[in-house]
Amino acid sequence: MDAPVDKTVLKNGIRIVSQKMAHTRSVSMGVWVNVGARDESAEESGLSHFIEHMIFKGTRKRSAYQIAKEFDAVGGQTNAFTTMENTCYHARVLDARVDTMTDILCDIFTNSVFDPAEVEKERPVILQEIGMVEDNPEEYVHVLSGYNFWGDHPLGRSILGTPENVLGFDAAAIKKFFHRLYQPERIVISAAGNIEHRRLVQLVAPPFEALAAGNGFPQRYPPRECSVVDVHHRDLEQMHICLSTRGLPITDSGRYSLSLLNTILGGNMSSRLFQQVREKRGLAYSVYSFVSSHVDTGMFGVYMGVDPRRAEETTRLVLDELFKMTKQPVTVSELCGAIEYTRGSLLLGAESTDNQMVRTAQNEIHFGCDLPLETIIEKIEAVTADDIQQLACQLFDVDHMALTLLGPADTDKKEFEKMLLQ
Repeated sequence: MDAPVDKTVLKNGIRIVSQKMAHTRSVSMGVWVNVGARDESAEESGLSHFIEHMIFKGTRKRSAYQIAKEFDAVGGQTNAFTTMENTCYHARVLDARVDTMTDILCDIFTNSVFDPAEVEKERPVILQEIGMVEDNPEEYVHVLSGYNFWGDHPLGRSILGTPENVLGFDAAAIKKFFHRLYQPERIVISAAGNIEHRRLVQLVAPPFEALAAGNGFPQRYPPRECSVVDVHHRDLEQMHICLSTRGLPITDSGRYSLSLLNTILGGNMSSRLFQQVREKRGLAYSVYSFVSSHVDTGMFGVYMGVDPRRAEETTRLVLDELFKMTKQPVTVSELCGAIEYTRGSLLLGAESTDNQMVRTAQNEIHFGCDLPLETIIEKIEAVTADDIQQLACQLFDVDHMALTLLGPADTDKKEFEKMLLQ
């Protein structure tokens, strides 16, 4: 179904994994670091994301402009992202331009200078990014929801950090964090596309082998879920609502059941929430469920944006749909539809070099090996209606739910507390 994944481990522990997709004309490559926002102290919150920005701002042999110009000159696409547990610097180019791509990615990762002048120029850009999130209610309610559900745990903080922290970071703090946490044993280089593994190793091994081994890593500890109802007042036309409850760790054996549960409940247009909330009652334009999984814990959530006058009604309806899944199995038709939807999404995604690069890296980070697509689909197809019901009973418990609302100031918090806290 998909090509095998080749793997090489350098002497310092850096792992190189690749999947050859001979039918493509492109190659996607990512340098992954198993470091993210949850590895920061409160005072460091936002540093991983700041580094993500600074990595493109100049090396010992390239300026920020030269980095951008060289990628543009080969028609390449490059970007980066930070999550709670990982940071990735990635690019995609035509197969004939792989040498240029790997040279630039290796250079920015191993030779970035973190120039103080560039730090000062990038600081207001990150502050603007924080402001953009806060100006977007649908995004911001997810940030608030994370804090309400995880509390003071690092998972409850914004990946972007706080404006106060961002204003205080300097080049020295950025360099210290980078050299302390960007350790070889935490680095995975992943590629997918029309490239031979041996060639990839020849290109990236010399610069990455020079990185010294680290001296340990801050211990990650799981959070406790908080059961709370929190209303944030803002003059908006809609009430934006996030309902959060327990999820599963990313490697949990029940992840296949969780994927199908999410699809059936609110993962597509035929899902229960979309049909009940939007199609049958017209209560919301946007309503969906989502899964957020980490190495030791997880969150299952539902988002909806509704008329403030219908917020209580919609929230009760969503809770009813969640609890309905604990009381009776999903139908054969729903289960078969969710399996086929998931199978199709996986197979369509496998045609993308970007998707395969990400999947290969994440398998290596979380499992230490490749999980063939055939195996994943077999696991999905083996899920039963009873499996989904048992999982719903495990996760959907009001003692482990948090409700976050962002909207008009006249919202009656007590009515929502009655749904969860009494």
